[in-house]
Parts: sequence; C-alpha cells; structure tokens
Amino acid sequence: MRDVFLMAAFAFLGAAAAGLLGALALRLVRGRSVAVSLTVVAAVAVTAMLTGTLAVAWAMFLSPHDLTVVTTVCAMAAVVSLATALLLGRWVVARSNALALAARSFGDGGSFAAPDGQATAELAALGRELAATSAKLAASRERERALESSRRELVAWISHDLRTPLAGLRAMSEALEDGVAPDPDRYLRRIRTEVERLNTMVGDLFELSRIHAGALSLAPTRISVYDLVGDALAGVDPLARELGVQLIGDRVDPVPVEVDGKEMTRVLGNLLVNAVRRTPADGTVAVSAERQADTVVLSVTDGCGGIPEEDLPRVFDTGWRGSDARTPPAGAGLGLAIVRGIVEAHDGQAAVRNVDGGCRFEVRLPAAVTS
Repeated sequence: MRDVFLMAAFAFLGAAAAGLLGALALRLVRGRSVAVSLTVVAAVAVTAMLTGTLAVAWAMFLSPHDLTVVTTVCAMAAVVSLATALLLGRWVVARSNALALAARSFGDGGSFAAPDGQATAELAALGRELAATSAKLAASRERERALESSRRELVAWISHDLRTPLAGLRAMSEALEDGVAPDPDRYLRRIRTEVERLNTMVGDLFELSRIHAGALSLAPTRISVYDLVGDALAGVDPLARELGVQLIGDRVDPVPVEVDGKEMTRVLGNLLVNAVRRTPADGTVAVSAERQADTVVLSVTDGCGGIPEEDLPRVFDTGWRGSDARTPPAGAGLGLAIVRGIVEAHDGQAAVRNVDGGCRFEVRLPAAVTS
C-alpha cells in the first residue's frame, strides 16, 4: 500500500509540474489562434503523462532498457496527440474564418448565409444567431427605407399644401394693403379661413411628431363608447349638414373602455371628417360600436365608393392621400396616420376594408375590465 501511495505522489508531482508550465503557456498564447491553444493542451496532456511516468520510473529504479521503452511509448503518443490537436485546430479555425467571412455581408447591406459543411455545436449555434440577426437587420432596413420614403413624400405634400394658402394669403394681404380689394370683408373672412387651415396643418404635424417620438402623453379614464361616439358626432354634425351628408349612429353599445377621452375623440373626429368629405351629397356615414370578446370595435362606414385594393395597405401611412378624386380639400394626409398612432398608443389596432359602396374603418380597443 505504501508503494502505491509513493507512486501516486511521484506521478502527481510530475504531472503537476507539467500542468503549471502548460497553464503559463496557455496564458502566453491566449490571444492566438484556437489551433495553438489546442496544441498546447495536447502537449500539456502528453507531457503530464510523460513526466509522471518518468518520475515513477526514476523512483522505482527501472532498468535503462525499461525506461527507454516507456519513454518511446510516451513519445509516440505525444506525436499522435499533437497531430490530432493540430488537425482539429485547423478545422475549427477554417470554420471560424468561413463564418467571419460570411458575417462581413452585414456591413455591406447583404444577408447572412451560414457556410456549408459541418461545424462544432458552438459555431453552429453562432451561425443560427447570426442568421436570425441578419433577418432582423433586413427587416429594419426595409422599415427604414419605407420610413424615409414616407418622410420624403410627407415633405413634398406639406411643401405643396403650404405654398397654396401662403400664396393666397400674400395676394389677399397685398390687395387689402393697396386698397384694391373689391370686398374687404370677404377677403378678411378668406384670410381667417386660410389661417385656420394652416393652424390645423401645424397642429397635425405637432401631434404626429409627438407620436413618432413616443412622447404622446395619455390620461386614460373609464368612459363609455356611447359618450365617445356622441361627442364625435356632435363635433362633425355642422360639416355633415353643410355637405348634405347624413350621420347615423348604428348599433352603438354602451361598452366601457379605458382610454384618453380627448385623444380618442380626435380619432373618431378624424375618421368622421374623412368619411363626410369623401361621401357624396345625400350620402350616409354610419358609426357603430360593439363588443367582440375582450375588445371593443368602433367602426365608421362611408360612401366614398371604395379604395383600390393596392392602396389599402398604405391608407394609414404618413402623407398618403390617394387619388385626387378622394383627396380632401384641406388636409396634408396626416389624419389617418395620427389615428393609427393614437390607437396603437392605446394598445389597439386600426384597419380599413372595402364594403358595398364605400369603405369601413375599424378601431379595435381593449375592453375595460369589469369588476
């Protein structure tokens, strides 16, 4: 038993010495290729075995012949181990380089595709993560391009819409200043109308900028959709009477919702104003509100004749106004973008679809929790 203990002690001391040298070597090459690290690990393993064996052989006073045999066997094992480590290291490095080369496509605006061939589990997992990141970046680039296109379109629309009232205001003010206005009172009323139009456009731009910046501050309160619809109808009724359009509150259930009353009234007001302006005289605009499962659906149905199917996905985009025949006379294409922004801030959804003779805008909101 004592001999076994002594052999174990000598073997441990020899292997520990090799292990310490190996740890120092790994620290020195920690910034180098993984192939070098694998070679060092293999060398440490073989050296530890060799030093432990030699320590035990020296302690046991083996014959020179036996010591030579043991040393030769350990040397052959070292050669095989180092060769295997080098081959494994070169394979891992090659796979890593291929993965790095494929990842360079990120910076060039391309998509990532994992290199062909087998890889270690870690490199395969890294490839999957890079592929998922590539898909997210591609979607982000697409959203950025769409947003930039929307911004350019918005700037073009706003520039056009601002130029027209400003030119009119300048002409009318010059006529009043020169005393050549045939009806000064009419000119003043017209100036007031144009100023209100500009004020509305600036207000819409400010509201939209708050929505896009995530600075829209909401003060939710428990309110019945019946009251919301009633307030919105009362606000739009004068315009409907002027244009000869009939407003109908169809199936408005008194369902409670937790919303910001002011902002949601603006949502319904924008939808109703658009519907009234797009509906021909003697037409009808219907408003309904009903509960569906855990949501409340508010809808506004007009008689505009429908929206082309290819335009439906763009209806809520900033600056979109469709064909000239359906463009409101006073607007910059911001109303529906504001509608979507406010509704989404309430964790809701805004949608539109065609119906017979017109289109139906729907606002889906979470229903208030009943106690």
